Amino acid sequence: MVELPELSLPDNPKLAQNITHFARALRKAGLPIGPGRVVDAVEAVAAAGFTSRQDFYWTLHACFVSKPEHRVVFAQIFRLYWRDPRFLERMMAALLPAIKGVQEEQPAKPGEKRAAEALLEGANQDVDAPELQEEDGSEFEVDASLTISSEERLRSLDFEQMSTDEVAQAKKLLAQIKLPVQPMLSRRLMAAKRGDRADWRRTFREAARRGGDIQSIARAKRRHRWPNLVVICDISGSMSQYSRIVLHFLHAVANAKGAGWARVHGFTFGTRLTNITRHMATRDVDAALAAAGAEAQDWEGGTRIGACLHEFNRDWSRRVMGQGAVVLLITDGLDRDDPKALAHEMQRLHLSARRLIWLNPLLRWDGFAAKAQGIRAMLPHVDSFRAGHSIASLEDLVQAISDERDAGEKTRLMAQVRQEA
Repeated sequence: MVELPELSLPDNPKLAQNITHFARALRKAGLPIGPGRVVDAVEAVAAAGFTSRQDFYWTLHACFVSKPEHRVVFAQIFRLYWRDPRFLERMMAALLPAIKGVQEEQPAKPGEKRAAEALLEGANQDVDAPELQEEDGSEFEVDASLTISSEERLRSLDFEQMSTDEVAQAKKLLAQIKLPVQPMLSRRLMAAKRGDRADWRRTFREAARRGGDIQSIARAKRRHRWPNLVVICDISGSMSQYSRIVLHFLHAVANAKGAGWARVHGFTFGTRLTNITRHMATRDVDAALAAAGAEAQDWEGGTRIGACLHEFNRDWSRRVMGQGAVVLLITDGLDRDDPKALAHEMQRLHLSARRLIWLNPLLRWDGFAAKAQGIRAMLPHVDSFRAGHSIASLEDLVQAISDERDAGEKTRLMAQVRQEA
């Protein structure tokens, strides 16, 4: 049972207005709430009464919560909005850095930080929004040039150089990026009146029903099918800031409708390989990443790329790569293990994939060269080698996935390697 605070009402309560503002906070936190649900909630509360806090909670819950993943966010915002002082302090602690020795450091639960941001976003704003047009007919003009330039700057900014607010804005922009993929032709056939092939099996089967007379030749064409997307992300110490944001991007791609992928598989690795596919299927991004982080015990640790790829090729390759999957490998390639073993595992991965794309944040440097042994061992076995340090670099993935001739920086770097050899 959810523990609810005592509801303290003002001297002149405006219940309908409070419920409306509560619904706005829920909508900012990601719940699909429109004006119709607000009206239903006000009418439901009027019918159920306002004497019991449990009845009030579950009345609003029935009106605003339609999916299981929304329950946590609803509970957090309800307790914060309806004035639980202790809970408010915890929400503020989730948004502000803790001071050691003065404030107890408690990690925020899934949904808590979104709840606090949704409620505190408009804390200093007036209740009634000002009209954009005055009574005399004069209109306000808004200059959005600075907004556009700041957004362009954010797209090209390195993830590692972003502030907390910029990281939050970047996650919102990444959630809007789509990775469409072209379907592949299957060997299986499907019936089609204007197909380019004769379907002799169906033709003879229909003829057998008519005493052996062939009246027409059935036609067929090849089916289309969608490939899988497999993301293998490095979560070692040198990649931690990038991997956290990339996993937000992976969650958005995994939950995007109409993107064309048959299924999106996610793996993390540092010193060992972890399958986080089932966690990425959770609709709530905070709950998904919290569960993925709890299962992957090697966050910000060392790196064993060759050993982890060996585990993937041995245990998971046939399960997730059997349908011509596109593989995104996200790592800086800094590995101290045997480069020959790493090259062998990369070759196996490349042969199993329809297309292997390597995203490396080190490419953000203009003078980047393939000096490290791990990078030299991996580079020949990828189809495309691209940067993965900013929103713009992730947006360029659309080009790398749609154009099979796109090699990124691989051609230039391989030429340098040959000259040095």
